[in-house]
Amino acid sequence: MQSHQKIAAFLGLQKNIVALLAMVILVGLGEKMAERFLPLYLIALGGGTFSIGLLNGLDNLLSALYSFPGGYASDRLGHKRALLLFNLIAMAGYAVVIIFPYWQAVIIGAILFISWTAISLPATMDMVATVLPKNKRTMGVSVHSLVRRIPMALGPVMGGALIGIYGETQGIHLAFIVAFILAGVSLVFQQIIMIDEGKRKVPKEESSTHYGLILLNAPLRNLLVSDILVRFCEQIPYAFVIIWCVSIHQITPLQFGFLTTIEMITAMLAYIPVAYLADRSTKKPFVVTTFIFFTLFPLILLVAHSFGVMVLAFIVRGLKEFGEPTRKALIMDLAPEGRKAATFGLYYFIRDLIVSIAAFGGALLWDASTATLIIDTIGFGHALWPFFNSIASPATNFLVAVGCGLAGTIYFIWFGQDLGRSTKPLNPLTSTNQE
Repeated sequence: MQSHQKIAAFLGLQKNIVALLAMVILVGLGEKMAERFLPLYLIALGGGTFSIGLLNGLDNLLSALYSFPGGYASDRLGHKRALLLFNLIAMAGYAVVIIFPYWQAVIIGAILFISWTAISLPATMDMVATVLPKNKRTMGVSVHSLVRRIPMALGPVMGGALIGIYGETQGIHLAFIVAFILAGVSLVFQQIIMIDEGKRKVPKEESSTHYGLILLNAPLRNLLVSDILVRFCEQIPYAFVIIWCVSIHQITPLQFGFLTTIEMITAMLAYIPVAYLADRSTKKPFVVTTFIFFTLFPLILLVAHSFGVMVLAFIVRGLKEFGEPTRKALIMDLAPEGRKAATFGLYYFIRDLIVSIAAFGGALLWDASTATLIIDTIGFGHALWPFFNSIASPATNFLVAVGCGLAGTIYFIWFGQDLGRSTKPLNPLTSTNQE
């Protein structure tokens, strides 16, 4: 076997996977140039803090609502047709934001583009599980995650540079134009290169049961509970991280872009060695480790009042990806054969639907004025206003997040389950799972 074939076999690279990775880079680069600065864009357009909380809550809620239909569409249409549909949806969202420069239009457009990852991820994971054998699934997911971090690292720097040159409003608007163009290029590339697997058939005797909660067995349910708690830890402060860094501690948008780059590089350096080890051992220790890093990030960020300490915080944030591909591979291992996309989508549907509460709640915990505005808007909860008025602060937001992370980590240590190792080799010349 030639050296390039050995490298391809080691990394789990197949033709479909390579086409998928190219699409991830093109779509992701445009997306992260604009999406990461959406809170600043909303404020520049007059949306205020409430619009930031609304955006973050919608992101999680729509990620939940899109996940299961995304998995269902993948099972029914196949990877190629499903990804075509998902790309067109994202491009429609970008078009709305480009044409209508109002914060309300940004929210509407975001409904279409902020959940591209959520709606496409079940199809992506199903492709990995179909193409690669079990002992290469963590590697396949890790390579996907690593490549996805390339645009996540470069995009914010490019977006920050555009803001520095053209200002917040025009710079981010230009970033959305670039995102639309790159998504179009990605669509053409994906449709030309990717293998068309055709429409997939679902056995009639299973179609009425396998798209329900029966897809989630006991090990998956335990993983789901712990994952929800840890995602509370992530999402409660998520939308306000850029506010904490840029608005409160006067870090420039370009510096924030570099912090994000540091985070992504840290994650990328860990992916391949962790995948190699996880595919040859049990996955639980790697998932526990990533949950610990999730928990540490808001704690370190709370005491980060200088750029140097923020660098440390974002290194820890990058390390939270330590076991994320392993967790996704574990979901695919535990999911029933033939229904992996639907199971993955259902898992994320339940997780993100519940976690969307944390995203909305993060705004309640951030400051008293935001809590008052949200309570007045929803029309109930006025009896709780004195409580939020007395506790709401960035410190409360971060510390509540840490508590959720600790609870999720301890739960998974106690109840989390794993599968044994698999050692079946991969033939790099094939494009399907040989199990």
